[in-house]
Amino acid sequence: MPDPQNPRDSRRPALLTVLTVLVAVEAVLVLALAVWLLIDLLTVRPESYPSAVAITVLAFLAAAWVVATVAGLLRRRSWARASTVTIQILQLAVAVGCFQGFYARPDLGWALLVPAVVAGVLAVTPSVVRATARDTEPRNSEPRNTEQHE
Repeated sequence: MPDPQNPRDSRRPALLTVLTVLVAVEAVLVLALAVWLLIDLLTVRPESYPSAVAITVLAFLAAAWVVATVAGLLRRRSWARASTVTIQILQLAVAVGCFQGFYARPDLGWALLVPAVVAGVLAVTPSVVRATARDTEPRNSEPRNTEQHE
């Protein structure tokens, strides 16, 4: 039976659900990018094989990180908030890079910037923080034996 005093036992807050869905969409897109880079690596001759392999490996590592973060959000783990904020900061950096330079792509910049800001704000909203806060109470309800033995 849910305990109304324990926010982790109550229903999933709507903002946590929105955040989880947003980060899950990001995970799917990063995974799609990694697969696309792998197909490109196997079918197109890159200027530098070491660089192409490194970028592909980094994309798969990033995809694994975002997928793990989604799993953490689904399980309401406190570390998932920090991971989400870190992912969004890195996404903001990529978005800013999309707005400048010879190959600037403002459309991609906005597509990265808006969800990064939204997810970053959602990750620190009070309802999400409460829902993913670390438990300070022992998990079992049995009293702990704290007596010292000689």
